[in-house]
Amino acid sequence: ADVFQSHEEDDRKVRRREKNRVAAQRSRKKQTQKADKLHEEYESLEQENTSLKREIGKLTDEMKHLSEVLKDHEKICPLLHCTMNFVTIPRPDALAGCLPR
Repeated sequence: ADVFQSHEEDDRKVRRREKNRVAAQRSRKKQTQKADKLHEEYESLEQENTSLKREIGKLTDEMKHLSEVLKDHEKICPLLHCTMNFVTIPRPDALAGCLPR
């Protein structure tokens, strides 16, 4: 009976070991997939960041250009004939808007 019992225990150990091996393999696969997914998300965010920085650069340049244009316009804008401010009914602040800053 002892031989039979030890043989059964051995079988159980082998099965448990195999089960653990399979579980560990599954766990490693899951971890790898998780890491891959995170890496993809990271790459995607990096690309988005790069394109946003490019866009900010363009908008900054445009803002500088428009500020220069506005400054030049303000230098030559006759006080009461600034068409931009009188397109609609003159407002009290229209005159102030035409005054050089």
